[in-house]
Amino acid sequence: MKACRFIHLKSVATILAALFVSFFTPSQSYAGESKNPDLSHYAFANYIGSGIYRTSGQNAAVVNIPFAFDIEESDDHILTLRLPISLGFFDYSFSDLPEGDIPDNVGTMTITPGIEYKWLYDEQLTFESYLDLGYGHNFSNSSNVGIVSTGISALYELAQPKYTPIWVNRVYYAGYKSSINDSSESYSVLQSGIDFGVGQQWDWGDYTIEPRLFVAGRWYFNKLKFITPLEDDIHTSSTYEVGATLALSKPLGWGWFSTDRFGVSYQTDGELQVWRLIFEFPM
Repeated sequence: MKACRFIHLKSVATILAALFVSFFTPSQSYAGESKNPDLSHYAFANYIGSGIYRTSGQNAAVVNIPFAFDIEESDDHILTLRLPISLGFFDYSFSDLPEGDIPDNVGTMTITPGIEYKWLYDEQLTFESYLDLGYGHNFSNSSNVGIVSTGISALYELAQPKYTPIWVNRVYYAGYKSSINDSSESYSVLQSGIDFGVGQQWDWGDYTIEPRLFVAGRWYFNKLKFITPLEDDIHTSSTYEVGATLALSKPLGWGWFSTDRFGVSYQTDGELQVWRLIFEFPM
């Protein structure tokens, strides 16, 4: 189950631009403090997924750096230490990238260390579980958040050698508590999707490259709220995503600085529109 084994190889090269409205707009209790908003929603950066978010809210960018390394590995399981870091930047959008503008003001930062366990049941089926306990800081108003997240997953490689489809199902929870008025919020979600090849591949030096497509859906048990300063808040109960990636036969990089996927996807719920840049397994 080679594709699944590569999932734990994270990439510090993951620099993903995002218009993350929910991270960079004030909550109702601090609506008058536009210069020092409560950015508590940035706590979910590592779990919602980065990309270009289009609503009527303020533009921003999120850089996800999913550090991880294996601390134990055998024929039937892999134990991984997760050390993901997310950085948020104010007033920065994907349109700034082609011009070479690099954000120089870090607005938020989250660090969510955790443990992930993969049980390689057989050549086709892998079970995963994780627990993260983390911390976030908003530099604009010196507030902090405590973060907790946990989840379980099943990845099944279907018996189609030409296309090697992988069926992915995940259920996970994420929540935070802010130092501002002890406010808190959480959400839980069911995610299901399939990642599959197109029956083509080519060699590039020591690498074999395979184009792959994926489709996915996310259904939130309690609606996820994206706060916008100009319009009504957006409450998301489900999103749908389609995308394309290039899968490498082995990770490209150095040690922790490696990845075996590059791609792009589009995600929407009708109101919220998201373009994602992908540098890891897309689901």
